[in-house]
Amino acid sequence: MAEATFLRARRSDLEGLPVEVAPRLLGAMLTTVVDGDTVTVRLTEVEAYHGQGTGLVPDPGSHARSGETARNATMWGEPGHLYVYLSHGIHSCVNVVCAPAGVAGGVLLRAGEVVVGTDAASRRRPATRGARDLARGPGRLGAAVGLRHPRHDGIDAITGGELAGAVARLDLRTDPLGDAAIATGPRVGVAGVAGTNDFPWRFWIDGDPTVSAFRWGRGALSAATSPR
Repeated sequence: MAEATFLRARRSDLEGLPVEVAPRLLGAMLTTVVDGDTVTVRLTEVEAYHGQGTGLVPDPGSHARSGETARNATMWGEPGHLYVYLSHGIHSCVNVVCAPAGVAGGVLLRAGEVVVGTDAASRRRPATRGARDLARGPGRLGAAVGLRHPRHDGIDAITGGELAGAVARLDLRTDPLGDAAIATGPRVGVAGVAGTNDFPWRFWIDGDPTVSAFRWGRGALSAATSPR
């Protein structure tokens, strides 16, 4: 089997709706240089989120579902910037902004394999057991690549411009993974109907060991099984 080749992502590659762009990110490489340490993660699991007025179906699970705020402003900007937000008050999670500027959307980077910079990622994740778990989950991935909220929210992975001592770069596969290699299902831990099969907007590389475990969000299981 030929080794995958990559090209630096362009804004035009990310201008589609997040649910369309998300599968294209599987197998892509996110590289960061933070305080002199380089880490590259091969992306293995992602989730799409739309904002208010994005696409044909309102997304009640999105941070931008009610419009633009100070917290989600990056989601409304140019594609290719990284929306870095704080989860549960402690975890910095990383999203690739998608859709044209002025249309909110992002793809959460849920999991990946650290392929460069394992030592640096391990220092940032000292409690992690084994290389498989270094970026297995969105909080772990954010920690492994060293991007922190709010310092690095809005960093540009297209131009590679420096922000608060960090640079980021996104490289896409020249031969995107085919449908046979990609699994899809409800998003992890998202409450209510937004976490059900009505929104099968989680995509992952089928069988990859770095993919995170699934869990239902609050009220999602009952929403999934109740007639509407």
